Amino acid sequence: MQRGEIAVINHQDLDRVAAESLLEAGVVAVVNAAESNSGRYPNSGPARIVAAGVPLLDEVGPAVMDAVHDGDIVELRDGALWRGDEKIAVGTPLRAEEIALRMEAAREGVGDELRRFAENTLRYIGEEAAITFEPLTVPPLRTKVQGRHAMVVVRGHDYKHDLAALRPYIRQFHPVLIAVDGGADALLEIGLTPDIITGDFDSLSDAAMHCGAELVHHVHPDGRAPGRENLLASGLHYEEFVAEGMSEDAAMLMAYEAGASLIVAVGAHATMVEFLDKGRRGMASTFLTRLRLGPVLVDAKGVNRLYQGRVRRLDVVLLVGAAILAMVVVGIVAEPIHVFARALWVTLKDVFSS
Repeated sequence: MQRGEIAVINHQDLDRVAAESLLEAGVVAVVNAAESNSGRYPNSGPARIVAAGVPLLDEVGPAVMDAVHDGDIVELRDGALWRGDEKIAVGTPLRAEEIALRMEAAREGVGDELRRFAENTLRYIGEEAAITFEPLTVPPLRTKVQGRHAMVVVRGHDYKHDLAALRPYIRQFHPVLIAVDGGADALLEIGLTPDIITGDFDSLSDAAMHCGAELVHHVHPDGRAPGRENLLASGLHYEEFVAEGMSEDAAMLMAYEAGASLIVAVGAHATMVEFLDKGRRGMASTFLTRLRLGPVLVDAKGVNRLYQGRVRRLDVVLLVGAAILAMVVVGIVAEPIHVFARALWVTLKDVFSS
């Protein structure tokens, strides 16, 4: 996506991270083939798009994905997408007031969604609990993980803020940087190179793919391996890690099984809205993963609060004391200061004696 372009997407319930990514790319308008806010839950993506002054044409239908090609010159007018004199698709221009009404309705009905979410979570926990604590085979890694901190970076909520706040922690502990798909680009954006990249490699830039990190493909126990064709097409060497759940869960489990002493999760999904944003109907795998990792896993926001750089009163006292001590030592050993002090003493004696 280039700055100044119109984004044509097919994304039901446009989530916050996707909306922020579109805005950062510099789009001038968004055309969504699907419904940006279905009312299933209060997703904040559409509100962020419109609040930024970017027009949002909603629910134009999936046919637009084949009708428009990358590089076409198109425009929005009269509630439709046009290519010259050809009307390609018709939709609903979303306004802030309409979005606010939909969000309010979604909040009122979120109880039903929460019940369905909990039921799905419990059902999958029943199915997956038996394999949760089975030993996992860690692929051969060049990066030493045993005994080190590991930071798992996911392109989720507030990941940029968390990464910026964790710079002091990264400088002090030099954790193993494990990126989950687009998390690799998030690290590269702030000048850090991931040590390991894992996931299904569906949202990874070419620069991240070739940044020199170890590539570990997440494969499910039933043999599903989404994204394998991307890796094969790249011609790069990669390993496979078999684990149940989402790719971020697999990344944490890999770090844990490889012997990491502490795992810091950046941008990981932890709330119902975040999981619904990702299109997940439950959080069974994440719940079970966190149960397995226990106290070894901490959220980036917790680590962030430990490294806020507060200046203690004792630090100030010690700094001032050290400065005074340095001045005294210099005064004792520096000959020019001795000469100045003797001259001052002679002058004062002359003044008072007269």
